[in-house]
Amino acid sequence: MSPGPAEPRLYLADVRHVRSGPSGSNGGAGGRNGYRLRHRTYLWLVDLDRLPRLPRPLRPLARFEARDHFGGGAPSIRAGLDAFLAARGAGLPPGSKVLMLAHARVFGHVFNPLTVYWCHGPDGSLRQVVAEVHNTYGERHCYLLPPDVALGDRGDLDVAPVPKEFYVSPFLRVEGAYRMQLPEPAERLALTVRLAGGTDGARLTATVRGARRPAGAHGLLRAALRRPWSTAAVSAGIRFHGVRLWLRGLPVRPRPPHVPQEGLK
Repeated sequence: MSPGPAEPRLYLADVRHVRSGPSGSNGGAGGRNGYRLRHRTYLWLVDLDRLPRLPRPLRPLARFEARDHFGGGAPSIRAGLDAFLAARGAGLPPGSKVLMLAHARVFGHVFNPLTVYWCHGPDGSLRQVVAEVHNTYGERHCYLLPPDVALGDRGDLDVAPVPKEFYVSPFLRVEGAYRMQLPEPAERLALTVRLAGGTDGARLTATVRGARRPAGAHGLLRAALRRPWSTAAVSAGIRFHGVRLWLRGLPVRPRPPHVPQEGLK
């Protein structure tokens, strides 16, 4: 298996969340029709050892900084990933390549609900996948996943469940399990994350679908004009939908103390 080209790519993405399960206190969210949200954005796929070098006038539209990933204190994003993997006895050998799918900083702001890293060995084989999750409280958690999460659309029953370990939504407890299908994107981007198994019966399906676009200066400008300040729009959208769910009577779950993982401290 080839790790793919190292040249950066852009994906115009359609993100959808569907929640179903028991109703809130006034019969609102989570009833028969559940709750759905959708937003459009664009994402980068980059080689962590060859991050894009944009012309100076375009740099405010796309910056990749180590402080935005893992513990935030490593000298580079790749160093942060290596520290996380080493803490789990899963370090990559020399010559390995890592591709990252994420938002870049736009006008100084970034929020990545999910960042995905595909880690390839020197022979090009996929060794593991890392899913880095951020919440709106400034906390981070990473899931180290086996290569079978790259199965694509073969069905989530083919993918081993991953216990939920991190508080993300204030309306969902830290319980249940994810089934993640995170195939490395080529011409198309198609990610799916399903959460189920909690005691309240809530279920969540999140999908990211998109098409590859050129990542040069012209492509970036077109994406930025179509989705102005995309990262701020993601943050605002999460809060807007959170308020709507609260107004519908969905109970807020207490946020447990967050203990950073080894390798993310």
